[in-house]
Amino acid sequence: MKTKVFILCLAFIFSGMQVFAQLTKAEKKEWKKRAKEYRKNPASLKTLTETKQVVEADNTALKGQVSTLNNQISDKNARIADLEEQLSKMRGELTATKAELAQLKSMPPPPSPMDFSKGVIFKVQIGAFKNKDLAKYFDNNPNFGGEATKEGEQKFTIGIFRDYWDADKFKKYMREMGVKDAWIVPYKDGERVEIKDVLEGVVEDKADKTAEKK
Repeated sequence: MKTKVFILCLAFIFSGMQVFAQLTKAEKKEWKKRAKEYRKNPASLKTLTETKQVVEADNTALKGQVSTLNNQISDKNARIADLEEQLSKMRGELTATKAELAQLKSMPPPPSPMDFSKGVIFKVQIGAFKNKDLAKYFDNNPNFGGEATKEGEQKFTIGIFRDYWDADKFKKYMREMGVKDAWIVPYKDGERVEIKDVLEGVVEDKADKTAEKK
């Protein structure tokens, strides 16, 4: 048994000859002394060798753990990169949405269905009279209105229509009820205009509605 330990000691010593050759004289002397001690006490060399094996095993295990941790870090880095890409995309979409919202805010609001001051509307005039001032009834009756002419007449209208054909139907009802002079008058942006100025749009609108029914 002692012979085997001694041989192991020699193998350990010879395996480090390359390193031993690089030592200083003082270090060489010290290690020669230790080699003699190990030869005299092979149990100490055995303990040292076993300790070295344990340390190497622990080192191997630690390397495995480091490798596992590196893989986990790599996976997390990939996940972070993916999340950052998604975040960048969402930021881009948010910027586009904000720009669209700003553009919408800068646009004038659409006219209210009850705001007849913009666009084309049609009223049914029921007559023009002198010395008949009914203006006091206009404020509380939005569908009843009138305007004065240069000749001193008051023209009175009933109804407000966005669609010409609805106004035309109402005009016919008024005539059936005895208002023989009932006729359609158009307004554009609050100003009275000639029917010929809006007739083209009326015809196109009717054509579109006829096509939709087909």
